Amino acid sequence: MTFLEYAAVERRAAPRHGVLRAGAILVGDGCINCMTRNMSNTGAMLGVMTSIGIPEHFTLILSPDGRRMPCCVMWRQQLRIGVMFA
Repeated sequence: MTFLEYAAVERRAAPRHGVLRAGAILVGDGCINCMTRNMSNTGAMLGVMTSIGIPEHFTLILSPDGRRMPCCVMWRQQLRIGVMFA
């Protein structure tokens, strides 16, 4: 399914709002930088350099406050990941 097809079929539990917020995906002992592109109370879309190597479940750390959000990957594209907060 392409991004446009996915966007046309709204299945989210809560509407998302556009944001541009730096973050980090915790992977093992390290982290992968990301950018939160949109977010709601139930999930977010993350921009990444590559989705390769990002596990199905991870902790997202949001800047600047350092809030930690456990996440489950719902969909992937080359440079974007849709997550649901666990």
